[in-house]
This record gives sequence, C-alpha cells and structure tokens, in this order.
Amino acid sequence: MVATDEAGAAAVLEKHTIAPIPLTERHGRPRDLFTIWFSSNVMPLTFVTGALATAVYGLSLPWAVVAIVVGNGLGAFLMALHSAQGPRLGVPQMIQSRGQFGYIGANLVVGIAIIMYVGFATSNLVLGGQALNALSPHISVDAGAIVCAAISLVITTVGYDLIHKINRWLVPVAVASLIIGFVAVPLVHGISAKELHAGSYSFAGFLGMVSIGALWQIAYAPYVSDYSRYMHPEEKVSSTFWNSYWGCNLGSIVPMILGALVGLLAATNQVAALDRDTGGIGWLLMIIFFVAITNTNALNLYGGMLCTITFGQTFRSAMRPGARARAGVSVAIMVVSVLIATAIKGNFLADYNNFDLLLFYFLIPWTAINLLDFYLVRRGRYDVGSFFQPDGGVYGRFDVRALVAYAVGVAVEVPFWDTPGLYVGPLAKDLQTDISWLVGLAVTVPLYLLIVRARRERTPEAVAVVA
Repeated sequence: MVATDEAGAAAVLEKHTIAPIPLTERHGRPRDLFTIWFSSNVMPLTFVTGALATAVYGLSLPWAVVAIVVGNGLGAFLMALHSAQGPRLGVPQMIQSRGQFGYIGANLVVGIAIIMYVGFATSNLVLGGQALNALSPHISVDAGAIVCAAISLVITTVGYDLIHKINRWLVPVAVASLIIGFVAVPLVHGISAKELHAGSYSFAGFLGMVSIGALWQIAYAPYVSDYSRYMHPEEKVSSTFWNSYWGCNLGSIVPMILGALVGLLAATNQVAALDRDTGGIGWLLMIIFFVAITNTNALNLYGGMLCTITFGQTFRSAMRPGARARAGVSVAIMVVSVLIATAIKGNFLADYNNFDLLLFYFLIPWTAINLLDFYLVRRGRYDVGSFFQPDGGVYGRFDVRALVAYAVGVAVEVPFWDTPGLYVGPLAKDLQTDISWLVGLAVTVPLYLLIVRARRERTPEAVAVVA
C-alpha cells in the first residue's frame, strides 16, 4: 500500500496486484477474515442457492437444513485451509498454484478460475438487477445490473483495504437482514402446515444439496488467500483458519436456510417472492440485498482481476501491473459479465445450478493438490521468488506430475457428472445423484501423494518474502 497506517490505507489506491506484499506493508487482524467472509455471504445469491434444496431438489425443510449444514461444514474446512496460506506467502491464491503446477502449467487452473469469477459476477448482476427492479418497476433488470456493476468497479479500483473496511461495516446490516427475513416471512405471508411439510427426503436430493453446499465453500478456494495475503506471516494458522471457517460457514448457512424456506413458497424468482412475502418492509430487504450484491461482486471482480493479470503476466514476465492495470482489467471483466447477465436472466435458476455443478468438477482436484502440497509435501515452505521467474525457478514451467493428477482427478468424475441439460454420466443415472466430488477427492489425494513421493522435488528451506 502507499501508506502503512491502516486507518488511512483505504483512502488511497492499492498499488499492489500480484506481487508479493513486503513485510513493511503487512497489516490486518485474523478477525478481519471473519467479517469479510460473513458479510460477503449474506446476499441474494446465497439465498437463491439455499432455495435449490426445496425448489429444485424437493427436500422437506428439516432435511434441507441438515443438507445445508453438512455441505457447508465440509466445504468450509477446505476453504479455511486455503485462507491460512495467505499470510504465509503474501501472494494471491492462484499465483501460489505455480508452486504445484509450474509457471505456465498453473494457467490451466487460473483460466478455470477466471471463468468462475465471470460466472459468479454474472449471477450477482442478475440478482442485483432483480433487487432494484423489485424496488421500482421503472428500473429494468438490465439497468439495475449496470448500476451494480459500476459500484463494484469503484470498490475494486480502490482495492484491498476498502474491501475489508466495507465488510466490517456490513456485519450489523447483514445480521439485521437475516432477522428481518426470518421474522417477516412467517408473520406477513404466513406458512401453512401444508407448505411447511412440503417436500420429502430423497437420497439423490439430499446428497445433491450437500454437494451444492460444499461447492459453495470450495468455490472460494481460488480467492480466499487474496484477502489474507497482507497479514503478517507470524499470524497463527489456527486464528486465520477458524475466523475464515466460522465467518464463511455462518454467513452461508443462515441465508441458505432462509432461501430453503422461501423456496417452499416460490419455485422461481425467490428474490421477488421474498420482497412480496415480507410485506411493507420488503423494500428495506431489497436495498440491503443490493448493497450486499455490490459488495460481494467487488470481491468476485477483485479476484477475477488478479487471476486475469496472473494469466497475462505468464507471457509478459517483466510486467509489473499496478492500480491502472487493475482498473482496466476490472472494466473488461465487468463488461463481459454484464453482457452475459442480460442474456441469461430469463432462465437464471437452472443456468446457475448447472454452472455451480460444473465448477465443482474442476475445482475439487485443484483444491486437493494445492492443500496436499502446502500442508503435507512442502509444509508451507516455498520459494516465492520462483513464482515470478519465466523459467519457473525451482518449480519449472510445467509440473507434469500435478497436471497428470489433476487431469485424472477430473476424468474419474465424468461418469458421475449430473448436469441436466448439459451432460449426465452413466453412473450418475444409475445412482440418481451426483457423487463426482467424492470420487474426485478419493482418487486425487492418494494419486498426488504417490506421484510426489515417487520422485521427490527439491524444496527450499524457507519461505522467501520480499522485504
């Protein structure tokens, strides 16, 4: 940062993008990780994801709650392990993947992460447009999406400290919105015994929602270290882990349960249903939702910007991008997201569900390799300088072992894929549910460990930190 004083840091543009954060500029506290992951999850997209449990998977409310809690709890464990990498290495999450896949090889997963960011940004823009449209029918969904995009761009352009500061401010607002939703829906709309007991348990539906909950958390893995990399490397792993775990877990579970409740009342457009079913205070929820969407979209845009710069820097190693590059790349990503958002809004829930599942398939093998390499193989000891050398330094340009393990991990999932309208694997048809993520983990974990131990790679003795 231009200044190291935390109180004034958000007043200036962040100057770093993908470069290591010097020790003299490290700042922040582990509890900042709780606030950023709690606040950023209390938003309409989380709410709509919870609605899948009842509106799409047909679960009863009690079984929906269990599936949401189990899925998020499992996924948040992996997400929080990634968060602890940030203070240790001081670089964005996907730059660190060069330590497993090689300088150029990492672009495979970086490219997938870019697609993920665009997808989530697009989803948030649709919901942001719907929130403004619910406030005033004179504001079209498309116009609302553009307003949401513009505000998110401003936040991303200022950078890291402003993002953290906004999320600290939003904690009480997020809590208030959840209380309003849970109190107002039963009081205003009323929930009949028939609605409350609608749906039923099914193994396919239950496991499907567990998978969605776990994916929700694991989808944060490519950018979780982006928001802890300014913290001092001496921060305890346990502190960064638990603050990230509980922030993301609680911030996801509660709005998802509210979504599952409203999903019993409306099979489509749950955002409009929540506005309608909360009566005279629905407008307040829509305002809160819109603010939450622009905040979360700034996180998606910030992560997408870092990944896009990482991808480009691979081919222009001398490039030292700063605030100007961050602004330009962010504008490009947001323009693409707005164009997609205006095209998919008509069939949003189905498109979003399929997109969610596709992400799951490609993120699972990567997160397994990244965490195994960090915690078991190298035990957090990386040569950060090698991440930026055109030849990959000690990690090379390609790490065939990691790429093979990743490819096998994705390939074994394919027969278990279940994305209606896109592809349903033969084993998914037989099982009538999607367990591809379990299969991917079960194969990738032992395979990567076996490959690495068969041919030990030279490991630096200490983390190289730019002072």
